[in-house]
Amino acid sequence: MRAHCALMSAVIRGIEAIPVTVEVSVGAGLVGMSIVGMADTAIQEARERVRSAIRACGFSVPNQKIVINLAPGSLRKSGSGLDLPIALGILAASGQIDAALLVDRLFVGELSLDGAVRPVAGTLAFGICAHRLGLQLISCGADIVPIDDLVQLRIVDLGALVREEPFAVVDRQETAKRAAQIAAAGGHGLLMIGPPGSGKTMIASRIASILPPLSQDEMLEAAAVHSVAGEDIEPILCGIRPFRHPHHSATIAGLVGGGSPVRPGEVSLAHCGTLFLDELPEFKPSTLQSLRQPVEASRICLTRADGNVELPARFMLVAAANPCPCGYLGDDTRECECTIPQIRAYQGRVGGPLMDRIDIQLDVRRLPASSIFSSGTGTDSATLREGVMAARAFARRRRRRPGQEGGSAALRADMSPAEVIDSCGLGDVERAFVSSMADAESLSGRALISCLKVARTIADMEQCEEVDSEHIAEALAFRIRGR
Repeated sequence: MRAHCALMSAVIRGIEAIPVTVEVSVGAGLVGMSIVGMADTAIQEARERVRSAIRACGFSVPNQKIVINLAPGSLRKSGSGLDLPIALGILAASGQIDAALLVDRLFVGELSLDGAVRPVAGTLAFGICAHRLGLQLISCGADIVPIDDLVQLRIVDLGALVREEPFAVVDRQETAKRAAQIAAAGGHGLLMIGPPGSGKTMIASRIASILPPLSQDEMLEAAAVHSVAGEDIEPILCGIRPFRHPHHSATIAGLVGGGSPVRPGEVSLAHCGTLFLDELPEFKPSTLQSLRQPVEASRICLTRADGNVELPARFMLVAAANPCPCGYLGDDTRECECTIPQIRAYQGRVGGPLMDRIDIQLDVRRLPASSIFSSGTGTDSATLREGVMAARAFARRRRRRPGQEGGSAALRADMSPAEVIDSCGLGDVERAFVSSMADAESLSGRALISCLKVARTIADMEQCEEVDSEHIAEALAFRIRGR
């Protein structure tokens, strides 16, 4: 069985860069590497440079037949700029890096024998070509996304970007996966409550694998914050969304920012990414309440003697919590040892105002130990990510329709109630259903709008222009929990 991979590159013809698709196939056959598609001597010599560079950077060259096709076949290709895309294609086709890393990007670069990426002539022409195709240029010395050597593919946490396996190993938690997919599609807050060993942390840590890569604007915004804070920006420049996981001992200044001069906190370092708060009730209540402004407004405003400092903080909040101090309240196999006052005090540490701002809340059950033998059979990250990307694409198309200005902020945390309601296009039946459920469950106005936001995302996932009662019912189920 052969594995295939395709990515974009370009070659110079005159003063113009012409796009070239680099197709790589790895599989059974006579061991060796062949390049087809009107390649000149410099490109044919890439075989030896690529082999040496791959090995020097800690990867391996597949001991199989490797065929590289440079399309279109009618175009004569020259130069050494195809070294980098050929090497990346081999690594992706052989499963050593994830193919999603290569999507929506144009790669150009010559490789040295030690894996370093050297610049090639015509960077501006390649940049114009990439812009024309709507792609990001990845090349040594490029102004947009630089890459210095193949080792960068090991330095960045590729496992946090996209692998096909992560969510597949989370078996028999399909409801929680569905909630994570909805949260990722709409940028909603997600709180999972359950006993130890129920998979809350495992699910939260895998949400990064179903998020789309950073756009160019998001990349610049997030990189600017990390640069000011003295944090590593390499993963961000590779399109990986930030994933911040502060300990529950974090202070208010550590979480939202502070100091003199003002230093960005975790909420700003999570800008355009995910902020994961594990053991949520273990955080100090005052620290948690400081999240109310950034969760609602997507920014944090710090007041100092010399004026106000505003920092960006548009992130997806993901949190996990035990239901009680011992962790086993409601567990099917182990009895809770906590008293009623202890349970109430523990749950009250989070605070109603912050809970009201978390869109999706669900209980996660602990699975029997025998379930580990069936792990890897659940819905995988690729399937979940496909739904997320489709929902976001549909939402963008929907917002571009004439007369839909009210729905232009479908993924904005600070959109007004009127904008939310207008984007849903509710009929009389749906409005009556929402009103009856709000009265029955004593939902606040904020909680009700939060449910409608989630329902709008669910409708986008199903490619529906208007929100119907089924979408609302599922959103309410993720809000009401087991009360």
